[in-house]
Amino acid sequence: MTLLLISIFFIFPVVAIAGYQHYKIVKHPAYDADKTLLNYEIIGAGENKLVLLHGLTGSLNYWKRNLESISKTHTLLLIDLLGFGDSPKPQSDYSLSVQLKALELVLQKEGFNDGKTIVAGHSMGAIISMALLEKHSNWLKAGIFIGIPVYQDADEFKKILSSHSFVDRISTSRFSKYICMIHPIFMSRAFKPDNLTDDVYEDAKKHHWQSYYYSLTRIILKTDLYGIARKIRNTKVLFIHGAKDTTAPLKNAIDLSREFTNVKTVTSTGGDHQFFLKEAEFVWKTIQDFSVSDKKSQKTILNEY
Repeated sequence: MTLLLISIFFIFPVVAIAGYQHYKIVKHPAYDADKTLLNYEIIGAGENKLVLLHGLTGSLNYWKRNLESISKTHTLLLIDLLGFGDSPKPQSDYSLSVQLKALELVLQKEGFNDGKTIVAGHSMGAIISMALLEKHSNWLKAGIFIGIPVYQDADEFKKILSSHSFVDRISTSRFSKYICMIHPIFMSRAFKPDNLTDDVYEDAKKHHWQSYYYSLTRIILKTDLYGIARKIRNTKVLFIHGAKDTTAPLKNAIDLSREFTNVKTVTSTGGDHQFFLKEAEFVWKTIQDFSVSDKKSQKTILNEY
């Protein structure tokens, strides 16, 4: 009787939800590189062009904080990556090359391919930013990598996440594909991480299992960041990182930054992986200083918070 009740009230609903999520993906059209246009917004009218890419499960709304100053000095192109936010969510392998192709359509359409643009990204968005900078060095003049996740391999990633919350652990485990299929069940306010705002957490529900699972396994865990860095080592870049980031350790990011010859590293002494959500003005000010400075610097600036 107990087994029957468990099946009725837990197992069957979970299987039903997972099956429905899988069915929805099957009904989606396949990715069309020539026609699939991402959701994006342009904010500000400053002379400096800045493309902003969010992290895994994020959206362009991630960046909508304290924009008054940065929007006066920069024209911001905020983009929902393929499979996230309000962008299309086609059937796709969500590889790095697919994300780059999707971004290229937007940058060309809006004229952010003029060689005067800076590309910036947070977490997975930082990885994609670096790859975009390498592929289109003639389009972009600099890169900004915020909380970039650098791992030796999947085993290091699992070890780092092993000390995190139960939700983080299962969401990044070998069962992550299946957990993602039932994310409507557990992504309630009760499971919201303390370092995420309500709006960011709500937008995190908009992905599906393909965009999450393949982005994690193929972009975050398999991208050769050192190989990319060696190809663009003379390009002007800025690393911004939280000293208390337990998701993407600062040491790994600093090790990667040493591959560059024209690099500036700025840290938030009290910041974790989502420090931008609390320290947006600090990040924007750092970006503004970087945008107008042509001097090479390897000085680490500590933000006293």
